[in-house]
Amino acid sequence: MSIIRSVLRTTLSKNAKSLGIPRLLKKLSTLQPNILDSGLPDVPISELSVPEFVFEKCAKYEHLTAIECGLTGRKYTYGDLLKKSRNLSRHLRKNLGFREGDVVAILLPNIPEYPLVVLGAQHAGLVVTTLNPVYTPDEIHRQLKDSSAKAIITLASSWETAAESRRLLNKDLPILVIRTEQTESIPRGTIDLHGFLNTDVDYPDPQPRRPHDLAILPYSSGTTGLPKGVQLTHRNLVANQCQNDTLNFIEDATTGHQDIVPAVLPMFHIYGYSVNSLFVLMKGAKIVTLPKFTPEDYVSVLRTQKPHVLFLVPPLVLFLSGHSMVKQEDLDSVRMVLSGAAPLGALDEQRFIDKVGRSVHMIQGYGLTETSPGVATITLQLKEEVDVRGSIGRPLPNTLVKVVAIDDPSGTPLGVNTTGELLVKGPQVMKEYHNKPEETESAFLDGWFRTGDIAYYNEDRVLFITDRLKELIKVKGFQVPPAELEEIIRDFPNVEDAAVIGVPHPSQGEAPRAYIVVKKGTKVNREELQEYVKTKAAHYKQLKGGVAIVDSIPKNASGKIMRRSLKLEYERTNK
Repeated sequence: MSIIRSVLRTTLSKNAKSLGIPRLLKKLSTLQPNILDSGLPDVPISELSVPEFVFEKCAKYEHLTAIECGLTGRKYTYGDLLKKSRNLSRHLRKNLGFREGDVVAILLPNIPEYPLVVLGAQHAGLVVTTLNPVYTPDEIHRQLKDSSAKAIITLASSWETAAESRRLLNKDLPILVIRTEQTESIPRGTIDLHGFLNTDVDYPDPQPRRPHDLAILPYSSGTTGLPKGVQLTHRNLVANQCQNDTLNFIEDATTGHQDIVPAVLPMFHIYGYSVNSLFVLMKGAKIVTLPKFTPEDYVSVLRTQKPHVLFLVPPLVLFLSGHSMVKQEDLDSVRMVLSGAAPLGALDEQRFIDKVGRSVHMIQGYGLTETSPGVATITLQLKEEVDVRGSIGRPLPNTLVKVVAIDDPSGTPLGVNTTGELLVKGPQVMKEYHNKPEETESAFLDGWFRTGDIAYYNEDRVLFITDRLKELIKVKGFQVPPAELEEIIRDFPNVEDAAVIGVPHPSQGEAPRAYIVVKKGTKVNREELQEYVKTKAAHYKQLKGGVAIVDSIPKNASGKIMRRSLKLEYERTNK
């Protein structure tokens, strides 16, 4: 560290003040050895709540389109976003009697109304819990119960699923519905949300939420049990937007230019919500929503909207580079690409660049639901300075990371090229796990969040992820917890024990594969088991990796499933 300070002072002394070198030197002097930061100055973090933070931008970009449906052309300006969100906020409090801290469940695909609904609920002082719209009633019921949700917002066409989950909960929650077509009828016993969005109401606004109040309660998958609610505060989310703003992904809108950004990444997921929604709105750009991915619809958006920025996951990158439907000219307008949610190989990145046929800024990011989500990224400057292939880059501003030995309770940071668990500290790190104090305690080590990912950093202080402690299965960017599927499978007749791992899949990245032990003297039909899982879990959780019948499930002395052994066996037999 002293060498770095000496070199900086010697070579940059003449221009040190103008370049901000004294501030950088002070920061370097306070860091402990083997703790990594961004190498950039910290950024100021706004104290505003999430809706106040976005609404501040709405006034600036009032007449620009904020959100447009990529299928129907239905759209809202930034002025609409401000007015309708506030209308909803007042109706929720006046007509439904919601109070600060109440939880409302959002069961919606990516539609233009999604950000309006979330911001309106948050402006009312409510906490939003987001659900995957393809969830079964069983899955929805579980999250409604754990989050103590007091209402469900969904599509008019999906109200029956919401009603069934409400029946399982045995509570008379109000169901508010959104019509995507004017000809749709409002199901009996539900509330037309458009009436709230479009109607002024005389009711005082609540006091602005404090930075450390909860804003959103997404559910993160785990391997030791069912999905966990992640308590993210207004400060967590706003901080991550301020951190991202230093990276120049999206240009601020002007009278002559507005960046266009497709939103196919699901907004119920933290990547789709925080990065592909909040951050885009912060810059005055236009979001083009797609309720689900289909090759035809996505390519149509590329051709008609001419987007400038693409937020992707690796399977989407592979689609764009390898599908015959995608032509080079379809990507002519693209200036910036950020891939996240799972690692993207260097060869896959190069294939995409070759498909584009010109220089395009392509970077990778790393994050988790628990970190709002951004932790680290490959900046354009870093890409020019060092070899970043296969890495996740460096931490965002205001963020510290360290690598520690997995079994070291002291949390002593390891040195260069030494593998261990990645720990994170920063304003974007969650408050706690919802209703799970023991898991919250085990997730932190002296104030550092334990990511569960195995990592190391090299001489250039660039980070690399090598494995996952948490063993989540990544299916097209979705996180599938093996323990959740194992619980479902064990309920199937004649199944004595089960284990689930992720195996490579040509179009999905990974797919769940089940290993089952059959009760002695009985039989299990593999196809019937797969059909059973379809009725209990979302489509991306289905056993597309197959079902294998084994004599026993490998476990360690404490009874934990040794998934690594199953993966090695699968690799050995599928070379």
